[in-house]
Amino acid sequence: MALQLGHRQQVLALARPVVVGQQLSARDLKEVSVPADTGLQILPASSKARVEGRPAAYSLPAGTLLTDALLGTARVPQTGQAEAAVGLKAGQFPPGLQPGNRVTVVVAPPADATSGTAPSPLSWTGVVTGVRKDTTEQTTVVSIQMAQADAQALAAQPAGQISVVIVPEQRGGGR
Repeated sequence: MALQLGHRQQVLALARPVVVGQQLSARDLKEVSVPADTGLQILPASSKARVEGRPAAYSLPAGTLLTDALLGTARVPQTGQAEAAVGLKAGQFPPGLQPGNRVTVVVAPPADATSGTAPSPLSWTGVVTGVRKDTTEQTTVVSIQMAQADAQALAAQPAGQISVVIVPEQRGGGR
């Protein structure tokens, strides 16, 4: 058993989240020790020089073990997926929102003036691929990857009624 514990290798992992297309720098990378016989094609720590300067093919969270398949030309969105952008003001999203967060996007329709009741809100799930404040810092544009039909439905919603909620990992599609 002591021999098995000693068979470890140093590999490359992300030190912080990266967004699709971001060129990796030394600050983005860290070395971690993993069992030598994982069966995965994880990049060894000795490949750091050839990884620096390469773009991320996906938006990835911190701690991701790097493989060649995760680097190179952008590979998102995948078939059946799309990326929607929503302009949000403070209070419509959590301050710590960042790429890689799993979210639910909620559209709260206005109350029906004739009946006094509000229709049920619409919602969709997705993964944040980018968060960018505009130059005036009045609006933050959040890019979210989700099912193509959901992204199209979200894009048709009126501005100002959309909120984003960070949620734990979910199984299945959302509506």
